[in-house]
Amino acid sequence: MSRPPLSRALPVPSGRLSRLTGFGGVMGSVAGGLAAGGLREIARGRRPDMRSLLLTPANAARLADELARMRGAAMKVGQLVSMDAGEILPPEIAAPLARLRAEAHHMPPKQLRTVLDGEWGEGWQRRFARFEVRPIAAASIGQVHRAETREGRTLAVKVQYPGVRRSIDSDVANLGMLLRMSGVVPRGVDLAPLLEAARVQLHEEADYRAEGARMTAYARMLAEAPEFHVPAVHDELTTDNVLVMDFARSAPLETLEDAPQQERDRAVERLLGLALRELFAFRVMQTDPNLANYRYDPETGRLVLLDFGAVREIPHWLSAGFRAILSAGRTGDRKWLEAAALELGYLSPAMPATHRAQLVDLMQMSLEPLRRGGVFDFGASDMARRVTAAGEALSRGQEATHVPPVDALFVQRKLGGMYLLATRLRARIDLDRLMAPVLDAPAGAA
Repeated sequence: MSRPPLSRALPVPSGRLSRLTGFGGVMGSVAGGLAAGGLREIARGRRPDMRSLLLTPANAARLADELARMRGAAMKVGQLVSMDAGEILPPEIAAPLARLRAEAHHMPPKQLRTVLDGEWGEGWQRRFARFEVRPIAAASIGQVHRAETREGRTLAVKVQYPGVRRSIDSDVANLGMLLRMSGVVPRGVDLAPLLEAARVQLHEEADYRAEGARMTAYARMLAEAPEFHVPAVHDELTTDNVLVMDFARSAPLETLEDAPQQERDRAVERLLGLALRELFAFRVMQTDPNLANYRYDPETGRLVLLDFGAVREIPHWLSAGFRAILSAGRTGDRKWLEAAALELGYLSPAMPATHRAQLVDLMQMSLEPLRRGGVFDFGASDMARRVTAAGEALSRGQEATHVPPVDALFVQRKLGGMYLLATRLRARIDLDRLMAPVLDAPAGAA
């Protein structure tokens, strides 16, 4: 039996008690299932395996349903976990969590009106010729509406869910406890630095005035790149919890899947090139590779860039470290790659030699397209499957896992997301031509 669509009108629980109750409900359900399963195992004369009892499809579905209902920081951190779940969890467990990356529930009209009354004052409707109550998109932190000013200008209005900002700290702490209890996280992984990074970033994402300023600054960086478009922000309507920008007429990037090969190649090459400019030239990166953050204007061929909540400055050590890893990967020099990975923090000198060698093998495999040279056919390659299988085998075979620097993980997530995008669009890209300006440039240049 298929599940109902994830997105529907559902009030956002905004009080601390109501959100804590949500976590408590999941914990209670998980604990009840654990007790029942444990008793069945004992009755069969077997010692219960706590991890297998905790990590069940039913528990994963309960967790996904509750996080989708709560939205806010709880759902956002759940999305981050779900993006990596396929590498460490069996498909029947990863699938329910993957639903968190689909469109979220949205606020019902009454709750939306209450939020906008608080931000713009009562009677705000008079500012617009038209305001569509049904959102055109809904995510973990807010939802987007289309509106038209009395002057005829079409706008996109992003409205933050109530209570998101004040619930971030407690949501992250409670979700960390729930993830540890559920057994989703491999043994030995220290969640603390990852959760702290998520907490800090969520506070930044919840500040819509700051996001508007980042959009404007990013648009300036791309002033000489007409192939990209960042919508203009309307500061006079933007508040801490409402972000207003021009509505960019465009189509989801997925619509390019059936486009001619040349059109797909051009879009992917531009996005890959932009990621490299972010890392090595701008030293500022939008680190969320969610496909919904990129749209396509079929009339002009421009790529529309959305959602600048997850923008991070790239320190010099991080940019230099990735340049060294990519350069070593292109040459196939294993010793250079290991040294670069140690310098960046991907590897630890304290690791057992065999574990370190396995990780270097995995890195060499993931950098295989650079070694091949020439045009790489992402659609015909099975590299993503091989890397995922090798990573899963490695993580399951280790009692403890070294966690790289959080900044490096954010960049890795973005680059990995770009690879998956290229694979989905079956792009054929001349990687030599794309990478040469970066890897052949003198150190410190980009």
